[in-house]
Amino acid sequence: MLALSRKKKEAIVINNNIEITILEVKGDQVKIGINAPKEVPIYRKEVYLQIQEANSEAVSAKGMEALKNLLG
Repeated sequence: MLALSRKKKEAIVINNNIEITILEVKGDQVKIGINAPKEVPIYRKEVYLQIQEANSEAVSAKGMEALKNLLG
């Protein structure tokens, strides 16, 4: 993991097309802005993990149903 120090209104650039800017710092919270192409999905980690879990459940449920159909 790369750890960087940034101040308000300072930014970092990732892969020439994603810019992350520090918008505000209040106590232990940091507000960031992300400027990226529309085709780049951006999620909070807890939402991303929920999506991954739901996708895994859907795949396994569909896989089991397909297997049942094949076996008759």
